[in-house]
Amino acid sequence: SSYDIIVPSTYFVNKMAREGLLAKIDKSKLSNFKNLDEKLLYKPFDPKNDYSIPYTWGSTGISYNAAILGKGAISKWDDLWSLKYKNSLLLTDDLREVFGMTLKTLGYSANDQNEAHIKQAYEKLKLLMPNVKVYNSESPKDVYLSEEVVAGMNFNGENYMANEENPDLTYVYPKEGILLWIDSLVIPKNAKNIENAHLFINYLLRPEVAKLVSEDVGYATPNLKAKELMDESVKNNRIVYPNEQDLLNSEFQVDLGDALPIYEKYWEKLKAGE
Repeated sequence: SSYDIIVPSTYFVNKMAREGLLAKIDKSKLSNFKNLDEKLLYKPFDPKNDYSIPYTWGSTGISYNAAILGKGAISKWDDLWSLKYKNSLLLTDDLREVFGMTLKTLGYSANDQNEAHIKQAYEKLKLLMPNVKVYNSESPKDVYLSEEVVAGMNFNGENYMANEENPDLTYVYPKEGILLWIDSLVIPKNAKNIENAHLFINYLLRPEVAKLVSEDVGYATPNLKAKELMDESVKNNRIVYPNEQDLLNSEFQVDLGDALPIYEKYWEKLKAGE
């Protein structure tokens, strides 16, 4: 009840709605809802967008320093297991993403709920551990810019912002498939100012406002009218706006339900060096 709007990512919307924590959004009060890209609506985590409105979206892929490794050095998730990257990689500090990308290398879904497959991913991740120097989800770009690591997982917006200082930091859409996410605007069930929450969401959906948000955070806007206002250099930047080829085999995360404790068990073992 302390907040009128919160911004969860992807599968948390599904989880919160299922647990009765979210208020239904009245889209008739959102005159700017029409500005949103239908390709980013009606996803499995909220099939009718009854509880969430897309705010920004992006991906978790691979970054590598081309000045050190050479252009084209990395093209797929599986490349990270190469022995030449010993103690020089960054992984995001997120069990869903780390297991998700590993499951993709095994030919499974990043949302796989089969314990045998999750264990198989854990066993493969154990082989990756000698290459991992740091886990960082707070500001991966700083680690890449300091050249503490030469490659690893990264968010596309972090790579985009890092390119202002180091244009050699290259973002890769892995051949096995990128991990996609949407940060959404939701209204908590016990919010005290639900009318004002709708007004503010509608304000954020104004093209000129959505454009400013996107430019400030470095992530793509789901607002087509806002995208039209952007410079060509941004609209045509594949780091921010991937093409259809980049998105082959991509997946959005969904709530794992009863399988989440299985992931957590193996994540704890991995972090403990077991």
